[in-house]
Amino acid sequence: MKVSISAVTTAGLSFADDLDAYRAAGADGIGIWEHKLVDDSLERFRASGLEAATAVPAVPSILPLQLMEGPEEPAERVAAICAAIERLAAFGPPCVLFLTGPGEDRETILDGIRAIADAGDRAGLRVALEPVQREYAHLWTVVSTLGEAAALLDEAGRPDVGLMFDTWHLWNAPLEEIPRHRDRIAGLHVSDWREPTRHTNDRVLPGEGGIDFVPILEALAWDGLYDLEIFSDDLWQLDPRELARRGVGAVRQLSA
Repeated sequence: MKVSISAVTTAGLSFADDLDAYRAAGADGIGIWEHKLVDDSLERFRASGLEAATAVPAVPSILPLQLMEGPEEPAERVAAICAAIERLAAFGPPCVLFLTGPGEDRETILDGIRAIADAGDRAGLRVALEPVQREYAHLWTVVSTLGEAAALLDEAGRPDVGLMFDTWHLWNAPLEEIPRHRDRIAGLHVSDWREPTRHTNDRVLPGEGGIDFVPILEALAWDGLYDLEIFSDDLWQLDPRELARRGVGAVRQLSA
């Protein structure tokens, strides 16, 4: 099992400090968040010896999000995602994820998917649509399962666009959808579901929540990076280097 840490997990660290902390924690890779990048980030990344996991644009969705800043106009948002794909391609991630955002403007979403897919083609980099946990879908998305996301991509005429699998979002989605869409899964985010979950920033480390990972991971048969992604108002209060160390150990326990 190869383990990476998505850089939002240590939200208070700089990208350079992320690299140092993750390497010290024994991680194999880093999930790159565009908003953390500075002029020398690519050079530091290449020197770190870490692999790139799924990358996340600073503006991650086609339609506006209530909980994240960014342009209001979808055209500006799509342009920002396309520019991010070009910037992130140099790091060599397996994919760049994006969200639809919430709303009823389906044609704008479909047009956005096509433009983002074309940008990925130009950069030689796969892009992947992420379904979001149905309980919080109204804040982030119009798709909450692999099947819904795949159908939307097919409707856009872009079945070549990948799917992002996040255990926190999809742990209670239909398990049979995983083998059905496994060949389209381009990235994996791992975290656990607190019982009860209080809000969107309430994830816990794998093994400390209510998810039964065994059937999910068996169905995935994943051979890429297991990318720990933590949004947690509680865990963000810890020393980030300790969180990185604990997080790598928690993910590796999933294969024990």
